[in-house]
Amino acid sequence: MKCKICDNETDIFDDPQLKKSYFVCSKCLCIGLNPSHYLSLEKEQGQYSHHQNSLENQGYVQMFEDFLDYFWNDLPFNQNSLDFGSGPTPVLAELLSRRNVNVDCYDKFYQPLKCFENKEYDFMTSTEVFEHLDDPISTLTLLAQHLRPKGLLAIMTLFHQNDQAHFLTWWYRRDPTHIVFYTPKTLEVLAEKCGFTVIKTDGKRIAVLQKR
Repeated sequence: MKCKICDNETDIFDDPQLKKSYFVCSKCLCIGLNPSHYLSLEKEQGQYSHHQNSLENQGYVQMFEDFLDYFWNDLPFNQNSLDFGSGPTPVLAELLSRRNVNVDCYDKFYQPLKCFENKEYDFMTSTEVFEHLDDPISTLTLLAQHLRPKGLLAIMTLFHQNDQAHFLTWWYRRDPTHIVFYTPKTLEVLAEKCGFTVIKTDGKRIAVLQKR
């Protein structure tokens, strides 16, 4: 099977505990769940309904504040933004509003109106979204069309360690809605294909891309 990020031929390995298989790319280090294990849209949305994410959850709010602080001083423009994949309770949008940013929210289940059409944004955020995407290239290409030149896209997704033994014990793979797993290198390759440059990453879960 071809890698969905770089089109390289992949290898396959099994997860005997979860009874699933994954494709791994030796070139960009992307790991992708075998599509035969994907959930239906109904079951996928059902999984999200279990999330307990709100402004009352102090740990969740602090995670987002740390996320914003990581790239805030790098923003060349910060008047309007798109939170892509905002979820059922757009906590991040509220925190951005408190920073005097005009925020639009899009989520394929909870905010399905394509509010970004005919708009261009100063910057975008996408937290805990890219691991759910069957076609990351199409999504990133779409986002690029609505981001101003030199604008930033900040992504949060937990990076794998490029170690198969570790992956097979990693809690992040257990979420049945997680179908693509990245490293900073994976995102560098993805960014390059879609007109972006990765300008910084914390090596753990955050990458900041700038539109060329």
